[in-house]
Parts: sequence; structure tokens; C-alpha cells
Amino acid sequence: MSNLQKLLKQADVHRLPAPTDGEATYFDQGKDRAVGLALRVRPGGSRSWCFYYRQGGKQRRMTIGAAATWTLDMARAEARELRRTVDRGGDPVADKRKLTEQATVEDAAARLTFLAVAEAYLKAKTRTMRSSTVEEVTRHLMKQWAPLHALQIDSVTQGMVAAQLRALISENGRGAVAANRARSTLSSMFKWARGEAMCTIDPVRNTNKAAEKTRDRVLSDGELVQVWRALPDNDYGRCVRLLMLTGARRDEIGGLRWSEIDFDKKLILLPKERVKNKRAFELPLSDVAIDILEKQHRIMGRDNVFGEASGGIQGWSKPKRRLDAVVKLQPWTIHDIRRSVVTGMADLGIQPHVVEATVNHISGHKGGVAGIYNRAAYAPEKRAALDLWAGHIKVELAKAEGGNIHRLAGRA
Repeated sequence: MSNLQKLLKQADVHRLPAPTDGEATYFDQGKDRAVGLALRVRPGGSRSWCFYYRQGGKQRRMTIGAAATWTLDMARAEARELRRTVDRGGDPVADKRKLTEQATVEDAAARLTFLAVAEAYLKAKTRTMRSSTVEEVTRHLMKQWAPLHALQIDSVTQGMVAAQLRALISENGRGAVAANRARSTLSSMFKWARGEAMCTIDPVRNTNKAAEKTRDRVLSDGELVQVWRALPDNDYGRCVRLLMLTGARRDEIGGLRWSEIDFDKKLILLPKERVKNKRAFELPLSDVAIDILEKQHRIMGRDNVFGEASGGIQGWSKPKRRLDAVVKLQPWTIHDIRRSVVTGMADLGIQPHVVEATVNHISGHKGGVAGIYNRAAYAPEKRAALDLWAGHIKVELAKAEGGNIHRLAGRA
């Protein structure tokens, strides 16, 4: 409670008696007083300065500091500054709380390294990512951003990020693409980390994206045949052959499940969760494709057709390098197969809208509402197109093996 003894000068600070119970509050007095300043004294004799004010009709109290380190003059100066804040409509207690929270964030960030944040991000996010995305994001953070691992997260600068992006661009012919993908992952990580109060910065925001060269690599019939014949008789080889027969996306086949295959109808039924455009898709299978799948060994209790660990095929890079060592072609990627199938079917005379439907490419007439309500459209045309394409591949393979075979003209 308030004590009527006066607090006039510095000597009074330690002269005023301590209570035997509760605490005593001595308000500043005299002509030099600071309105709202008070000395709180507890039974043990500890003394501290407080500032009292009213906010929203309620009295509030803010601790200034211990009397052992704050003199009366210092406390008065601080109280007058706080009073000016109140007079301007401010709230010293709320302001102090904000500063404390900010300091807490900054202290926590100071103890966090880039690597610790990256690991936390992967743990939080990978549960909702496709296996292929997990692989890519993990590679970005653990390998491509490895030079930043030991740094405190809030010490990472825009210059550091820009320098590493330049290094990634110069690494290989597709460096611009790799750098942009790594930049995107890093941006997402920092956005998440800020939301989790793990950092206060975003050093990625104003860095430049690299100019990407649009890929237009198409493998010729001869190159496709060379790749087909060189593929190993394993999960990777069978996956790539199915890609060559269907034009499907890599992870749609690499992550294929037995429950998605209808052998009677000769179809792959992809749920929307496994399709890039988030629309369920029916992919017809030619007899050649069915033959590959029927010869694939099934593992009891495992739904995935390919791969050994959880999920489907996880690593594509190493077997691709081994394949490149055998088949020495101009640089190409697995995704180029999809473009090659599209081009090859067009060369066979298959109409563009049928080709788009066959490889589940949504654009033009298939975009928007029409595409949603036209999912099963062109089913016969799609099957005819893939059967024609599979027949073309068989002819080219037979010719490469010395057969005197000519393809009959056809159109789908």
C-alpha cells in the first residue's frame, strides 16, 4: 500500500523503512518529483523503482529497475520519458512487452544455425510433400546450400545467397534451372522460419532469378531405340521403358502402385493426389506396356510397383549417369522422353488434341471448366494413339535388330 512518508532526495531511498509484511510504496514528492514514480520496498529490504499510470481507465505499473543501480535522478528522468509516452497515447507496458518478445525472437534466432532451421523445415514439411519433392528439397537444402550450414540463421545475408546462386549457375549447362529451383526452396524455408519465429530476415527476397533457356530436346527414333536397348533389366530400366511407351511424367510411373493398375481394362488409374494438375487421370496401356508390368515381380504387402524403400523409385540420377556412360548421346534428361513421345505421336499423324489428352497436358480446349467435365473424353482415341505409338517403337526396335520391316500408315 502507499506510504505517506516523503521521498524527496537520494538519501531517502535507503532511509525509508521496510515493511514487516507485504510491501511499501513511496511516491516521489516535492517540487522536482516525477509524476507516477514510486519506490517499492519489500520486507527483506529490496527496493525497486516503478512507474504508475492510467491506461483505458485502469491503473498500470511498470518496473523501471533496482534502486541499487538506478539513482533517484535517473529514475525521475526515465519516469518523465515514460510520462511523455503516455501523454502521446502510448502504453509503456505494452511497448516493453513487444520489445521483450522481439528480443526473445532475436535471442532464439541467434542460437539457431542454418542447418538446424533446414532440418526443422524438412521435418515439418516433408509429411505433406510427394516423395520426389522431398528428394529435391532435401538435395537443395542439404547439398546446394551446404556452404551456409554453419552460419547463424539471422546472419545469412542477401550477398551470401546471391554468391551461392552464382556458383550454382556456373556449375553446369543447366545451372540456371538448378539455381532457380534451389532459390525457390530457400525462399520457402525462410518464409516458414519467419512464421515459426526462428528468424527475422528474408535474404532471398531481392535476389535475382537466373534466365532459363527453354528446353526443346527431342530424342529421335534412333536415339530412343539406343536408350531402350541399353536399359538394364531392373526397376529403373522398366520404368524408363514405360515412360517411352506412355509419355507419362517420371514420378507417375516411378511411384506407380499395383492398386492403380487395372489389368483387365488395360488402364492405369491415377488419383488426383498423384497428378501434377490435381485431376484424376486414366492412362491406357498398350500390350507392350502390359507385358512389362506383368513380368514385374510383386512383393508381398507392398503396393508400390517399383523401388525397394518406402515409396517408389527414389534415386534417378545415378542410374541415369550409368546409362549415359553406355549410350553416348547429346545431353538429355528423363523429362525429354515425354517431349519426344509427344513429338513422335504428332509425326505419326495423331491429332494435337488427342496427343494432349493422351499425356494429360491441360491447355487450350482442355483447360478450365471444360477440362473438369471432360475427363473421360477421347478415351478410345487415347488408346488408339498409344497402341499406334507402341507399334511404332516395336517396328523401330525390330529394324535396329536387322529386321526388314515397314510401318503401315495409321492415324489416331
